[in-house]
Amino acid sequence: MRMPTTFGMNQIVSHGFGMFLFAALMPFMRESIEISAWQLATIGALTQLAYLGGAMLLGLLGHRLGTGRLALITGITSSTLLLTMSQLRDPLLITLTLTCLAASAAISWGCIVEIVSRCARAESRSTYLSCASSGTAWGYAINGLLILVVVPLLGWQASWQVAGLFGLLVVTLTWHMLRDLKPAPVSPTASAGPVDSVIPTSRLFATIIGERTALFACLICLLVGFTTMPFSYWLNSYLDELSLPAALGGYTWATVGGTGMVAGFVTGKLADHKGHGTALLVIFSGFALGLLAFVADPGKFALVAGFGYGLMYFPMWGIVAGWVNQHYSSTATMQISGICMVTFGLGGTLGNLLAGYIRETTGSLQGIFFVLTGASLLLVALAIVILRGDRQAALAAKLAAAEAC
Repeated sequence: MRMPTTFGMNQIVSHGFGMFLFAALMPFMRESIEISAWQLATIGALTQLAYLGGAMLLGLLGHRLGTGRLALITGITSSTLLLTMSQLRDPLLITLTLTCLAASAAISWGCIVEIVSRCARAESRSTYLSCASSGTAWGYAINGLLILVVVPLLGWQASWQVAGLFGLLVVTLTWHMLRDLKPAPVSPTASAGPVDSVIPTSRLFATIIGERTALFACLICLLVGFTTMPFSYWLNSYLDELSLPAALGGYTWATVGGTGMVAGFVTGKLADHKGHGTALLVIFSGFALGLLAFVADPGKFALVAGFGYGLMYFPMWGIVAGWVNQHYSSTATMQISGICMVTFGLGGTLGNLLAGYIRETTGSLQGIFFVLTGASLLLVALAIVILRGDRQAALAAKLAAAEAC
């Protein structure tokens, strides 16, 4: 488990710290740094655009670069920027630093997908990828510890320094692992193609639109972004609208992080042993049932929704990447994963815009949670289609083998 553990630590640094530590520390930073509301909004928008830009760049140009070298570069960059954040006071410089951290996070995950797809055994790839992607949930938990332990004792600056030093340690561990890493034995199938095959940039979008696996992967990420981003952004506001205790939101997000910390290993094993369609059906059904319960009674079932969110969101990235890798080479999987991250960001943007429109026109957030529940049911439907398709493909392969004998 050295590979998934090391890459999970990379996710703690790139996503847990690089994407979410600022939001966690912002209330403490505002005591010594003057950042206006519009500057915070600008930071949120630019980091999302930078994440999309990094994902698009990786999808279009990542195959021209060595992913091992790129993983180390992004690790060093993220660690350096995290250390730098402890010294910054100018809102403009903070914005630029956070923007670079977001782009680096997107590139880092794409590199992890390519390396695991190329070097892990086929029967363990989804487990490894899901465990790695769940590193973000561990980042959530560590951010909470930084707020509870480090900030009261040493100040918010020390939290950025701890994050940066941890990042440098992770870079060292990653270098040691990559130095000895070798590609897994290859037994390519007709659908997967050569292990080093690349989708030409001119054909990448045609592949996304015209091939079932690539299209479904992007549709899944679009719907996941559409449902999870508005849920996470507006949950506390909705609970406040209903005059529910503020602590309920805290308990819900603690449930999200705790579930995500273990869901990666469990659902990854399920994908490797029972099939990716089965794993997707389980996590999407859990998410949909949690939302159905939540819209029925938000006060009673907020924690259930948090459990479903954690079960689905963190391991989903690894399961989808593992499923794509069954049909494409490791390099093509990285390219498609880059576009998947773009569609995720677009889905999140559309979901938040719709949520803002519904709140503005109706004066309540209740409608958006009904919409999110409906979209989660579409994810369940997609998982069923994938499950049926995979079973039909397996049956066809068995029949072909029997006829050959």
